[in-house]
Amino acid sequence: MRLGFVVNDVATEQDNYTTIRLARKARARGHAVALIGLADFTYDACGTVRACARMPHADEYADDAALLAEIQGPDATIERISVDELDVLMLRSDPADEMVERPWAPSSGLLFSQLVALRQALVLNDPAHLTDASNKTYFQHFPEEVRPVTCISRDAAEIKAFINAREGYGVIKPLQGSGGQGVFVVTPESGGNLNQMIDAVTRDGYAIAQEYLPRAKDGDLRLLMLNGRPLEVDGTYACIRRYNDSGDARSNISAGGKYEMAVPDADALRLAELVAPKLIRDGMYFVGLDIVGDKLMEVNVDTPGGINMVEELTGLDFSGRILDDLERKLRLRTHYGRTLSNAELAML
Repeated sequence: MRLGFVVNDVATEQDNYTTIRLARKARARGHAVALIGLADFTYDACGTVRACARMPHADEYADDAALLAEIQGPDATIERISVDELDVLMLRSDPADEMVERPWAPSSGLLFSQLVALRQALVLNDPAHLTDASNKTYFQHFPEEVRPVTCISRDAAEIKAFINAREGYGVIKPLQGSGGQGVFVVTPESGGNLNQMIDAVTRDGYAIAQEYLPRAKDGDLRLLMLNGRPLEVDGTYACIRRYNDSGDARSNISAGGKYEMAVPDADALRLAELVAPKLIRDGMYFVGLDIVGDKLMEVNVDTPGGINMVEELTGLDFSGRILDDLERKLRLRTHYGRTLSNAELAML
């Protein structure tokens, strides 16, 4: 299998990223692997999408850090490849990381990926629908029952009225963003700073105001989904509880949160079932659900992470489960050719 990963920039990848874990496990199986940054594409005069890709060549690496050191090092192998000829192209870039310095990069990467999907490569998640999911308004297309009560606005008066209607409690965050960046938890005690919170969030665009869920103080669940179903190996779900015991309301690992393995309860599995039809229809192959109680806080379709965490906590091969599934999809494609759309093959 010829497997490509599109990331923000190979130089900024870290050794605890799911992308690097998948790349290392793929190399151990003998698959060819290419890592491509958002600025590395070319659409040439022949109508071919090409890219300057970093190519790890060893079959075995001591750990994820060893592979990363190779592709980021001065002797890294850089090849000009035809992206059209890859078997699978996994889109693993975070648009929130590009908002300030390179706002053109996420949309450009998706446009190149849409062209690639017209050729041979299976592109995951489906790039046409990832364009629709470029900010958190995508979340509002899921059933109302799974979502916290929400207001999206740049009008400070609207946001304050929303918070006041909930006795001074709420959460305010940017419409675009991830990793807990720019998230404010509002309480009656902190309400005196509400204007500053709103100003900080709306400075760069729209704000989302959501009802405060009291169970959030105990953290949240990150449940990984594959093919529209919870990802599991030998009866163990790829599910972690993220929490923060430092007083910070954010549970995101990137914001200093901690994590432990968790078993999704009936509420979490019901939420997964309710969102599955849209994920399947949209070709959202690999997704992370962030769950508090019986509500979804976020559906991460760009860079769902946590594979390295669940593997290290359980000793189970979740990345191998994903690679098994990609190999299965390619076998199906040999029988069906191009009669299946990219989104259909993505979710079989």
